[in-house]
Amino acid sequence: MNKTLSAASLAIAFGAAMSMAAAPIHAASHGGAMKAETEKCYGVAMKGKNDCKAGAGTTCAGTSKMDHQGNAWSMVPKGTCEKTMSKTSPTGNGQLMEFKEKKA
Repeated sequence: MNKTLSAASLAIAFGAAMSMAAAPIHAASHGGAMKAETEKCYGVAMKGKNDCKAGAGTTCAGTSKMDHQGNAWSMVPKGTCEKTMSKTSPTGNGQLMEFKEKKA
């Protein structure tokens, strides 16, 4: 029992340490003042270049399967998303919400 408890304790401690180490990185990349100056823009990322979310079966950044994927976003300066070209968007520009792609 002592070995099992030690292994479990070690795994928990390692997980906690990794979480605490990653927290400042996550906050710096998607939090604070940056949120006020940027917005998520769907349909403007190139294949494999999205910041996060690229649909079912994908994890996060860099997982978009095609250019201008409607459910993959990139952070852009606030106010520029709907002025940025998107070949698959119904309007021809980036969207603030994910969308179903039209044929490019």
